Amino acid sequence: MWLLLAPTRLEAPFLKGEPFPFLGRMGLKGKGFVFLETGVGKVNAALALAHWASRHPVERALLFGVAGAYPEAGLGLGEAALVAEEVEADLGLEEGLKPLGFPAMAVEGKPLYNRFPLDPALTEALAALLGLPLRVGLTQDRPSESLEEAKRRAARWNAHLENMEGAAFARACLALGVPGAELRAVSNPAGVRDRGAWRLGEAVSALREAVLALL
Repeated sequence: MWLLLAPTRLEAPFLKGEPFPFLGRMGLKGKGFVFLETGVGKVNAALALAHWASRHPVERALLFGVAGAYPEAGLGLGEAALVAEEVEADLGLEEGLKPLGFPAMAVEGKPLYNRFPLDPALTEALAALLGLPLRVGLTQDRPSESLEEAKRRAARWNAHLENMEGAAFARACLALGVPGAELRAVSNPAGVRDRGAWRLGEAVSALREAVLALL
């Protein structure tokens, strides 16, 4: 059974099931899956997973949605990738949490500051099954507002895809012991706020193809 999560219902119009209310938004119970609309941003993503996992067993979880691509991502508009690692770029100083001496969390005794892995075995298996590349995600509650800002973020953290939820999802999975993976499809170049340059339809089509292949 998959627990599927997406920030908005707009990213999952292809999922069909029995609707139910969930934290003021909507969930779906379908064949082989439960879907949760988390809401946008880090707090919403972590809260949704933690709330559900506190009441139901979670065998495996997949966060999916659209993302902005940095120049070195090697992905075109409408193309998808699995995220192997997430960076929480707005946690701590410009250089992250490590200069402050406070890790965000520890896993098996290893301190983690701003970089959080998704489940390696699950992620690699999905990448092989779906024929998708692995990339590094960068999470901030405020997306890049210019190409220059996007390039700085990508270079600073060696990241490929920008989103608003992934690091929180990865951290929640690690804390709760839930095998988690993250799927992203490129809707726009990171830093481009002109919606006319976005390709949301193509990105959602890529999400549809990948997600339905798992069900």
